[in-house]
Amino acid sequence: MRIDILTLFREMFDGFLSASIVGRAIRRGLVEVHRTDIRSFATDNYGSVDDSPFGGGVGMVMMCQPIFDAVEHIRKQSPEPGRLVMLTPHGRPFDQETAKRLAAGPRLILLAGHYEGFDERIRSLADEEVSVGDFVLSGGEVAAMAVIDAVVRLLPGALGKDESVLEESFSGGLLEYPQYTRPREYKGMVVPDVLLGGDHAKIARWRLEQARLRTQQRRGDLWEKYKRNNPQADDEQSQE
Repeated sequence: MRIDILTLFREMFDGFLSASIVGRAIRRGLVEVHRTDIRSFATDNYGSVDDSPFGGGVGMVMMCQPIFDAVEHIRKQSPEPGRLVMLTPHGRPFDQETAKRLAAGPRLILLAGHYEGFDERIRSLADEEVSVGDFVLSGGEVAAMAVIDAVVRLLPGALGKDESVLEESFSGGLLEYPQYTRPREYKGMVVPDVLLGGDHAKIARWRLEQARLRTQQRRGDLWEKYKRNNPQADDEQSQE
């Protein structure tokens, strides 16, 4: 897979792309990540990429020309045009299903904005717009990192044990079940006996029960969605 990042701050990705799962996936050749500096496509001596909004208002708006030229440039670098995702608060919420869909493609292009936003005409370049949450960031770089991390960990071989992906939160519409490791007892808190008995069928049932219970208690929105896709969930949960 190839991922392109269009950004004004390439250096923000230095540590992120060299460490942990993303860094390991890059070193293994599972993914290529290319960073393109939007400012390098400015046409004046000042490297201008933003300007005051027509009609007045606070802040600056990212200009069309540098971004259009940057997108044209990177699309010439690969025969696969890729899916261009604009990171913006106007986008649909980014979730695990979106991550799976993007991970299935051969190329992903992420457009990270800054300042007060994009000139509206830039949206014509995007295949879709996504938001990582209802809060304000200084720019799209942190959002881009979140998307990259979620996508890369889904690539075959990225986690070492691909079955790990199947048991993570959101993978089946539920939050992940509680996890424990040594010691068996700590400050009066003990590991549930079922996890120590070696009966894998019982462990699987307990984990499903706990995942359902945790989702029901902590994320009512996810629980309602899960019930719509699994009509028997309420009855099974009441029997457990």
